[in-house]
Amino acid sequence: MIHWTTRSKNSFHYMLSIFHNHQHSRHVIQQIHSHFLVLGTEDIGLWNSIIKHYALHLFPQEAIFLFKFLKNQSTHLPFNSFTYSYLIKACANLKHGMAGNQFHCLCAKVGFDAHVYVQTALVNMYVECARLIDAREVFEKMPDRNLVSWNVLVTGFAKWGEIGIARDMFDVMPERNVVSWTGLIDGYTRFSQFDQALSLFRRMVVHEGVKPTEVTLLAIFPAIWYVGLLEVCQSLHAYIDKCGFGTSDVHVVNSLIDAYAKCGSLTSAIAVFEGMTSTRRNLVSWTSIISTYALYGLATEASDHFQRMETEGMKPNRITFLTVVNACSHGGLVDKGLEFYQKMIDDYAISPDVKLYGCLIDMLGRAGRLEEAERVALSIPHETVNVIIWRTLLGACSFHGNVDMGERIARKIMEMESTYGGDYVLMSNIFSTAGRFTDSEKVRSLMDEENAYKLPRVTLV
Repeated sequence: MIHWTTRSKNSFHYMLSIFHNHQHSRHVIQQIHSHFLVLGTEDIGLWNSIIKHYALHLFPQEAIFLFKFLKNQSTHLPFNSFTYSYLIKACANLKHGMAGNQFHCLCAKVGFDAHVYVQTALVNMYVECARLIDAREVFEKMPDRNLVSWNVLVTGFAKWGEIGIARDMFDVMPERNVVSWTGLIDGYTRFSQFDQALSLFRRMVVHEGVKPTEVTLLAIFPAIWYVGLLEVCQSLHAYIDKCGFGTSDVHVVNSLIDAYAKCGSLTSAIAVFEGMTSTRRNLVSWTSIISTYALYGLATEASDHFQRMETEGMKPNRITFLTVVNACSHGGLVDKGLEFYQKMIDDYAISPDVKLYGCLIDMLGRAGRLEEAERVALSIPHETVNVIIWRTLLGACSFHGNVDMGERIARKIMEMESTYGGDYVLMSNIFSTAGRFTDSEKVRSLMDEENAYKLPRVTLV
């Protein structure tokens, strides 16, 4: 171990202060990391801080590299429970179960096989790597478990869709906190068990008296949207106001706008949006209200709010443009939609993705501007275009009875995928509508020859 001079000691404390002031800067941490390697410090607290930084931020692999380097360079560093907990967290963030398993073995070898924090980190790592059997095995072998250990396992099983097992474990927990309730509610919502989510949320708040957090509220909102019960939305709104979430968390307010819109109350959605100060509204707030107007077919209002958003200095992103173009598509404002599309490219240098291309083609197709829609489809980069783009255009050809273009598009679809029965049915219907019954029957026969299936497909918009 180095015996520092006064100068090196001062340097040490100076660099330590820099570390604490720049914990979120990778470049600064790497400089400090290099500096302490030069100094040769064996202060495990310092190395744990650097390992923690790497493990919890964007480059968890570097935590493992640093540990291996330190282990090879010195046999004197007293790696402790914090060291191994951070390293296991790095493996969890990397979704690297094999490396995590190696640290699991190492922890047992050096005597941390019964340490609650290290073992809880292992449970979490196995959960993140979708190794639920291993996670439960570690949990069952723990001589001591705390609330965090239980929460990690319950929320982990819920996250991966093992809701029944998660609920069984939840029901036998020796104690619960809001994290426990939120994890299971989120699991129910993620896997479309909305009634169970609402029932558990009601039990938590009304019967158990557990105050939800912002995260809990964000977890329950999708259930409210799906069930569409306006009374539940209004009750939750009152609770949000009572607890002060309406003034403290913009994410909750944005979700409330969406919830009212999807529960059928346009006026309430507008009132929530207008009740926000201009300084509190973020891009999601504006996108939510534009989406609300689009949902109700109010294309002019959606367009006006987009322009109002720009006036207030908020820059739209690709999702905002997708929302407003979709509003124009369903509201028949085709030229306005094209203006927004061009604005996105010219003014904001945002490149369209496949969803925006699909929305644009759908808008032109609805309006009967099929040649323009085909030109857009042909202009899409090869690496972006997919079969759904062409199916959208084929649907427009069917609606408007354009047989010649329909044949062209159908051939292109068959080159990409020939096993979806819906394409054959649509083309057969196009021929039938045009009175070309022989061609219609040929398409039906070809569908049988190709053994095409008739499962429903998802559209872009």
